[in-house]
Amino acid sequence: MTKLGVVVIGRNEGERLQNCLKSVSGRNVVVYVDSGSTDGSAKWARDQQFEVVELDMNLPFTAGRARNAGFRRLKALASDLVYVQFVDGDCELNAVWLERAISFLQSHGDAAVVCGRLKERYADRSVYNWLCDREWDGPIGDIRSCGGIFMARVVAFDEVNGFREDLIAGEEPELCVRLRAARWRIWRLEIDMALHDAAMTRFGQWWRRAMRAGYTYAQGAHLHGATSERYNVWESRRAWLWGILFPLGCVVITLAFPTWGWVAWLIYPLQMLRQARRNPGSLSARAKLAAFQVLARFPEAWGQIKFMSDRLWGRQTQIIEYKWRD
Repeated sequence: MTKLGVVVIGRNEGERLQNCLKSVSGRNVVVYVDSGSTDGSAKWARDQQFEVVELDMNLPFTAGRARNAGFRRLKALASDLVYVQFVDGDCELNAVWLERAISFLQSHGDAAVVCGRLKERYADRSVYNWLCDREWDGPIGDIRSCGGIFMARVVAFDEVNGFREDLIAGEEPELCVRLRAARWRIWRLEIDMALHDAAMTRFGQWWRRAMRAGYTYAQGAHLHGATSERYNVWESRRAWLWGILFPLGCVVITLAFPTWGWVAWLIYPLQMLRQARRNPGSLSARAKLAAFQVLARFPEAWGQIKFMSDRLWGRQTQIIEYKWRD
């Protein structure tokens, strides 16, 4: 039998975690990595006979650190591991996904990572969940990077030493950069892979998530921006342009020419129109997505500033939380 292991990470996911672990249980070796839950998640998982790793929360938490810890435990439990599925505790895997993903990797020897379509479970509960659902809808085929739910070939994952543990987010695309540099390929299949529950119902959650993305862009550009693919360089520059430089320019023009200064601010609705024309879907969906795409540049810019400040003062990077559990 093909040796497959599953790493699940989570904190205070409650029923979401239960659904997640049930979706991967069976013949697979499963390790749940708990990051300081206070809702009894670790105990429940142990009671259900899952292997549990509890992270030392005295050390800075990152998802990369949690996944690496789970992977190391997997290898200790199954030394002949061939494939590993990474999944977050707020996701529930499709029943056919594991079999289809293994089949693909078996027939594509140059593929290091394979993922499928991730759908938001409650996309209609809030505009923020809906935005996540649109974000998950990526291109099919040979792609440059994936999100945190994917299956990896163990030999490829080992070759690049797994996830970087110092990244507060964006550890998956950064992993893919190193895998592609080692001449491995990343694939997304046109198969429903999992249901995800973002549980974002508040503007503040969306803002912090966008700020985290901006921090991630800055960190990624710092690490790999000088390479030929200029990793995250444009995303970082875009945040600076639309979130800092253009607003400052508009303020200066408004102060210099009070009567006509308002014209400068039209650059933002014009950018929204430009984005709406590019976006797929109905007119209302395109317009809604465009508005948030432009608005996101402001928290992304703040994330850029936070990264620069942390580097300047030598501060330890801290994870930017956006999931609030009531």
